[in-house]
Amino acid sequence: MHIEQLKYIVEVTKTRSISIAAQNLHVSQSTISKAITNLEKELGINLFTRSRLGAIPTAEGKNIIKKAYEIVVKLHEIQEEAQEQTSLINGEINLSASASFFTPILLRSLSNFKKDYPNFRIVMTEKKSPNIIEAVLQGKIDFGLAMIDEIDWDAHEELVFETLLEGEILVCVNKHSPLAFSDYLTPEELINETVVMYDGEMWKDSISQFMNRYGPMNILFTSNNTEVIKKSVSEGLAISFLMDIALKDDHYVKSGEIIPIPLMNFESSHSYHRSFGLVRSKKKHFSFATREFLKCIKLHFSKLE
Repeated sequence: MHIEQLKYIVEVTKTRSISIAAQNLHVSQSTISKAITNLEKELGINLFTRSRLGAIPTAEGKNIIKKAYEIVVKLHEIQEEAQEQTSLINGEINLSASASFFTPILLRSLSNFKKDYPNFRIVMTEKKSPNIIEAVLQGKIDFGLAMIDEIDWDAHEELVFETLLEGEILVCVNKHSPLAFSDYLTPEELINETVVMYDGEMWKDSISQFMNRYGPMNILFTSNNTEVIKKSVSEGLAISFLMDIALKDDHYVKSGEIIPIPLMNFESSHSYHRSFGLVRSKKKHFSFATREFLKCIKLHFSKLE
């Protein structure tokens, strides 16, 4: 008895035809017919009744064919498991993330994943959300981690977004700032403050609305590098507005160099709450390795909530 014989009788049972089974398995009809005949001789029973209506399992053959089907399913599972393990050893993922994701959240997930799969290669780049969308659409990355509020979903029906985290913007001040002792801050208290601002369209719009409504703030510079922004705040050069999720496990916050404070009483067409998540193409099939990495990300994110 050979594995091929079991595969042949299962396929013939599905199709009720030796010729169709031969086409599906890319072998000749004579190969399948001879294999079934030899198996029937070995077992001492007829598995099929052959007629112009096709190949129909016999009463005594049905139980044999059922067990053959179970064996073939297990063989497929073994092959899939081997392929998945191979992909985890030799595979690669390309992804891009917005700055708020890139700080310790994503890096911690990567560290945990690499402990289990040290040889797997992950290529990460930091991009703004619109650039992430473009890279996903062009197939340059497997998926992106972006801010949903910065994406026009009506214009991108071919994309799928899955929310992973909800966050809010906090005012970040130096520990020596007079503002550092406040439980919360209001817009009026921030007038005339020097600000280092994240370089994003929605952030610029929110700050513009803020200054139009309450008064000017001195913009020292803008940057899409959150480490540069936090360094500037820690040295007392300016205040800034950063997402709370970007400050989780942050060394500046842990050391007390930066004090994050909630902003109250500011109503904007762009809420100070933000949604972050996974962006992918509907056409993109995720490998087993990619699914495992996303599980690792989601597990770490769930611990932050």
